[in-house]
Amino acid sequence: MRRRTPPPPSPLPQRDGVDPVRVRLPGDGPWQTVRGHLVERLAGAGDGVVDRMFDEGLFVGADGRPLAPDAVYVPGMFVWFHRDLAEEVLVPFALDVVHRDEHIVVADKPHFLATTPRGSHVRQTALARLRHELGLPALGAAHRLDRLTAGLVLFVVRPEERGAYQTLFRDRRVHKEYEAVAPHSPSLRLPTTVRSRIVKERGQLAAREVAGEPNAVTRVERTEQRADGLDHYRLLPATGQTHQLRVHMNALGVPILGDPLYPVVADPVPAGDFRRPLQLLARTLEFTDPVTGVEHRFASGRVLAAWTSYDTWNDPGPV
Repeated sequence: MRRRTPPPPSPLPQRDGVDPVRVRLPGDGPWQTVRGHLVERLAGAGDGVVDRMFDEGLFVGADGRPLAPDAVYVPGMFVWFHRDLAEEVLVPFALDVVHRDEHIVVADKPHFLATTPRGSHVRQTALARLRHELGLPALGAAHRLDRLTAGLVLFVVRPEERGAYQTLFRDRRVHKEYEAVAPHSPSLRLPTTVRSRIVKERGQLAAREVAGEPNAVTRVERTEQRADGLDHYRLLPATGQTHQLRVHMNALGVPILGDPLYPVVADPVPAGDFRRPLQLLARTLEFTDPVTGVEHRFASGRVLAAWTSYDTWNDPGPV
């Protein structure tokens, strides 16, 4: 099998920790110019946007030079540009670095901050912030946390080592502990292990459990009980399905406080409304470093607000 030639390095630097877009022109097609292809490919950007970007010299080739609108179409050619990004609401919480060495960065992510750029969250992501603040443009994520979940995330400094760390998560060689605050249920016997099959369909906000071979396993323990009807839980996932902990807690009849999707999908939270964060925290990460052999154990310094001060969390005031 013929190996595909890897793309050349980007001639454009990152902006605020965000990579430029790379486009490879198809091997065949009706286009005579690069502009003709990009007008069709980027039609969703709006009328006149591609022409404006050509006029401003924003499309460049592998040599970093701006491409002219009449540049000849060459199959397989690479083109780079920076997207015009919409304004994003600042997530006004600290992103703390718990550990940093020449191989990895472990960050303690706040609620409401996405792990990596996706959809409308691009600059306001843990990855973009860390790249920019630490001066590590090649930094990549080894795994992800939901935007609404706080806690520990592992990032990899060197691209050539990223696969080794990602494999740790794929092969379930990372011990993860989460904490959650949820209602007390007198009928719920704990500890228990929940096993189910979870699917998350494209375009749907919530995941759901379906019949079939389990692909999601979570041990649930109660660590503390309060008289006001709230419990503090320890969650030990053996797998990493999307929304797994949230789905399993809901299935047990104790949905996590602040969850806008389970048990019922609520109206979208307005941008900038950081009240009542989801009470789920990735507390610890433990693993043997696949590059150095060092035994790592990291712990989040965050607390769940509904447990430390429920009245404040439940009635935080206006946006």
